[in-house]
Amino acid sequence: MTIVRNVRLFPRTPDARAVDVEISEGRFSAISPASGRVSPASGTVTDPAGNDGTANGEGVIDGAGRIMLPSLGDVHAHLDSNRMGQTFRPHTADGTLHGLIMDDRENWRHGERGVAAQAAYAIGTIIASGGTRIRSHAQVDSDCGLERFHGVEEALRAHADVLDFQIVAFPQAGIVREEGVRQLLDAALSEGADLVGGLDPLLYDRDPVSHLDVVFDLAEKHGKGVDIHLHETGTAGVFSLEEIVKRTKALSMSGQVTVSHAFALSSNPDAEVHRVLDLLDEAGIGLTTIAPAKAVLPQAPIAERRLALGLGEDGQRDYWSPYGDGDLLRRTWQLAFTNGFRRDEDIEGCLDIASRGGAQIMAGARPDGSALTEDARFGLAVGAPADFVLLEADTVTSAIMDCPSDRDVFRSGELIASGGQLLGGVRLS
Repeated sequence: MTIVRNVRLFPRTPDARAVDVEISEGRFSAISPASGRVSPASGTVTDPAGNDGTANGEGVIDGAGRIMLPSLGDVHAHLDSNRMGQTFRPHTADGTLHGLIMDDRENWRHGERGVAAQAAYAIGTIIASGGTRIRSHAQVDSDCGLERFHGVEEALRAHADVLDFQIVAFPQAGIVREEGVRQLLDAALSEGADLVGGLDPLLYDRDPVSHLDVVFDLAEKHGKGVDIHLHETGTAGVFSLEEIVKRTKALSMSGQVTVSHAFALSSNPDAEVHRVLDLLDEAGIGLTTIAPAKAVLPQAPIAERRLALGLGEDGQRDYWSPYGDGDLLRRTWQLAFTNGFRRDEDIEGCLDIASRGGAQIMAGARPDGSALTEDARFGLAVGAPADFVLLEADTVTSAIMDCPSDRDVFRSGELIASGGQLLGGVRLS
């Protein structure tokens, strides 16, 4: 058993009382009022009985009055295209979707690291920021074949002891407009991809029926999930969402389908948005957002329907954009900022999306209405996995606003990252 002493559990006020948290077999097993005294001079905890914290076979972690947050998740990553840690490269794409895709295709082989090594660099950065779960898209197309998929897979599997992960076989350049992509997606799913992806079936592939038929046929064949990028706005986006709903319900895939971006939910009249959200609710489809500057998802009506909503970073300093640094707490700040939130409860809700929301997306689950500190499956409550972050801050909101860099990250009660570094460094065979 491990005891984390003197921590403030998801505090909403600066004077929130400290607790001791017990961990057994990788899960929270008890939470009780703090038993130690905090020395004002040193911030250390003293056991009233005079023990040094190692008696009775117990491991003790001195929380020193820090706050405990649930670990975070990047559930919309592109580990095969990031350029973090490499020499800065000026942006060269023309700004259109097709231009961005082709610019990446022309340049991805010229990075300073190979796909696996660069993906591992990004994974280490994400974990050190507080992340213990990643869902990454891996590009599959006529140019790269399965090379990028294999690189992402190698990097993620090398971190399996410190990370929960899923891989999406992602047809970035379309399915219908390029020959052989269906066969490549089929092969990736046979080789271990957890989900099959899709991209703008109407406006990019120009054949929504064929595109979505391939995606859902492969999902049914392999018993895998679906995660579709949907940048389409207005009525085009509504049409694609309706087609996704129809196929999800026909195959009884509730909890197994995610729509990423879903810009149609911010570019239609409110009545239409609510109608479409009702359809997603009926079908059990989850959503992910990357906290874009525009096309902000309507979080309140999504929460009212208890739809799963997770947060991702998309690309990080890649051929698409110079933005992104792998810091999930900073992306949580961005989610609050782009929504214009000021009230603490709204900002805390963004942390909930970045933590529980991503876990629910990956588990195919939905919010049950419980508070984060009462959720025994995905939250900070007895029974939940002991995946958490310790950092110095007054409250949850102040942690998001200040994004302190010194964070201790734990998975299953074990310290895996500290001070911005993944313990053990880059892990590749």
